[in-house]
Amino acid sequence: MKKKWILLSIFTLIILILISSVIIYFILPIKTKQNLKLPSNDTREIVEYLKKNHYSINFLDKIFLDLFTKPRKGWIYINKKELPRFKFLKQVGSYSNHYTPITIIPGETTYFVLKSIAKKTKMDLNKLKVNYYLLAPYKEGNFLANTYNIPIYFKEADTIKYLINKSFKEYKRISLKYFNKFDKNRWKQIITIASIIEKEAANKAEMPKISSVIFNRLHKRMRLQMDGTLNYGKYSHTKVTPYRIKYDKTKYNTYKYRGLPPQPICNVSKASIISAIKPAKTNYLYFMKNSKGEHSFSIKYKNHIQNIKKRKEFLKNN
Repeated sequence: MKKKWILLSIFTLIILILISSVIIYFILPIKTKQNLKLPSNDTREIVEYLKKNHYSINFLDKIFLDLFTKPRKGWIYINKKELPRFKFLKQVGSYSNHYTPITIIPGETTYFVLKSIAKKTKMDLNKLKVNYYLLAPYKEGNFLANTYNIPIYFKEADTIKYLINKSFKEYKRISLKYFNKFDKNRWKQIITIASIIEKEAANKAEMPKISSVIFNRLHKRMRLQMDGTLNYGKYSHTKVTPYRIKYDKTKYNTYKYRGLPPQPICNVSKASIISAIKPAKTNYLYFMKNSKGEHSFSIKYKNHIQNIKKRKEFLKNN
């Protein structure tokens, strides 16, 4: 009898040690990455994926995932660099952590951005448009070019509100840095200038120079005469031809009308915003694309004509 009691005690102790070890295992922290893209709903494939991404995972984690979570395919966002193992595993299976990454490209118009969001998230394009027109402060330029993580449970209104709020939070931060205040009307003008820079500049380095040309021409009451202003809305990717310049009657046609367009023409990056706020100090009034795919800037019209001839010769021979 005594022997049986000893064996039972030893067995019980072993069980307690095993249970304690398992509990400690799931309580101890595990280092995590913020973004993970789960390959499928199958826990075996998820375990293999985590191992390949340098997570220390074993059969206990698979059992936990099978019993206590419902992992699903797709991107998840974990807002911690370290978590207790059980919390990490629960978040892997959490519906609310899943998102769809949406990238808004600098220079792209909202017409195409909304189409892209609808296609990627399977949302209703018309509902996205309706909510955009209801919530957007400006007709265009309300989304700062960036990559955004859209939770998969978001509806159309949530998505538009989220993108605008995130963008304007950054807009306000930039405005406070340079102006000590945020004024929506003044900011609309800055975004309008930034949007022209975004369409015209060949690269970031050119942006302050392009900005200087815009300001110099406005100061002299010259028409801007920039093709990029005609790449508004659905015309974002349409080549500007002499026909468009002649027959486009909108105020976006800066060949016909002085001053800035009535609205921004596209969504912009931080770089173009900063260039609109801090243009380079130049006397440039003209620019023309050169053989390197960049722009040659000039002060005098005769030099600009020479640059145009060089461009035509280059196109003719290439």
